[in-house]
Amino acid sequence: MSKTLIRGAKVLGGEPQDVLIDGGTIAEVGTGLSAEGAEVVEAGGKVLLPGLVDLHTHLREPGREDSETVLTGTRAAASGGYTAVFAMANTFPVADTAGVVEQVYRLGQEHGYCDVQPIGAVTVGLEGRKLAELGAMHESAAGVTVFSDDGKCVDDAVIMRRALEYVKAFGGVVAQHAQEPRLTEGAQMNEGVVSAELGLGGWPAVAEESIIARDVLLAEHVGSRVHICHLSTAGSVEIVRWAKSRGIDVTAEVTPHHLLLTDELVRTYNPVYKVNPPLRTERDVLALREALADGTIDIVATDHAPHPHEDKDCEWAAAAMGMVGLETALSVVQETMVDTGLLTWAGVAERMSVKPAEIGQAKGHGRPVSAGEPANLTLVDTAYRGSVDPAGFASRSRNTPYEGRELPGRVTHTWLRGKATLVDGKLT
Repeated sequence: MSKTLIRGAKVLGGEPQDVLIDGGTIAEVGTGLSAEGAEVVEAGGKVLLPGLVDLHTHLREPGREDSETVLTGTRAAASGGYTAVFAMANTFPVADTAGVVEQVYRLGQEHGYCDVQPIGAVTVGLEGRKLAELGAMHESAAGVTVFSDDGKCVDDAVIMRRALEYVKAFGGVVAQHAQEPRLTEGAQMNEGVVSAELGLGGWPAVAEESIIARDVLLAEHVGSRVHICHLSTAGSVEIVRWAKSRGIDVTAEVTPHHLLLTDELVRTYNPVYKVNPPLRTERDVLALREALADGTIDIVATDHAPHPHEDKDCEWAAAAMGMVGLETALSVVQETMVDTGLLTWAGVAERMSVKPAEIGQAKGHGRPVSAGEPANLTLVDTAYRGSVDPAGFASRSRNTPYEGRELPGRVTHTWLRGKATLVDGKLT
């Protein structure tokens, strides 16, 4: 593999430096590095980050290739600056056996736009009744370490306890979709003033918060790790903050859309804003931003949820829940966290690369931008500002809530182990 010299990049937003890639490794970082024998990328002050890692992606394959495939999803990931994604288990068939997770893992290896680490289901068929083959999935070629029934909550406390006990043996983690199902029957949006005015079934914050409270206590009792998916309320923030103060081994994620959008948008009845958990209030949004800044919330995860046109372009009640997010995540984080002064670019790297790689045990990812480390990198033009055009997405689906919205930042280059997967904003 040839050499690449990234000239004049602001590593983690710092002073401009040169970064020399040789093969799949960062060979040298400094100023005035020789470009002899190297392809030169003139960074011109763009920000260089470790390749982003998404702990929560829906790639839909196998079974829903009309929404997304491993190929299209990883192309979308590379476009957004990601070098590794964790693929959720709610496929058809469900990723609840070694065979299915190995299929997804090998598809990721075959396509090569980013590393794909399958997430295994906690229960057979996501039905919440019987533990899936957790050990077999971990011991498979995919080496699964994260387990989740995402899309559904593991609402049975006994099953959740047994899962936490089981994964503890090999250092795994259970990622919980916190939603008490009895409290959200018929729910269409956040329960509050807007739902009352629109006459839509309300989705109370306590449906999320009650499960998180239960699960952090279970994790403490068992001495195991629990991860909270797409945390969305101010109350949930306080529970996680309390749990961490007790030394409970809990981590949590927030999505970009919950950092920016509120339930006021549902007044349009546009199903593009229908998502699980639902968009919350401005108070919740501000609490989530503060919690991400102070470390109570550990990471940003996209919950990239592609759907075909017909599943979203319909009446609100019938529409599927979910939004695509891989190609806009970094821009939304810049808008809500960096441009507001809540995070530095080093903080963004911690929450979108280092920490998610640590939680998911993604080897070779989330590493420092320094000599001897794998060359998993993303280069960002932070001065760019433009409107979102989903027609240009690499994802197979177009269900973005940001169409026509102006956002800052643009990923121009992505390298996976030294191989450029995105050059000047175009996939290779």
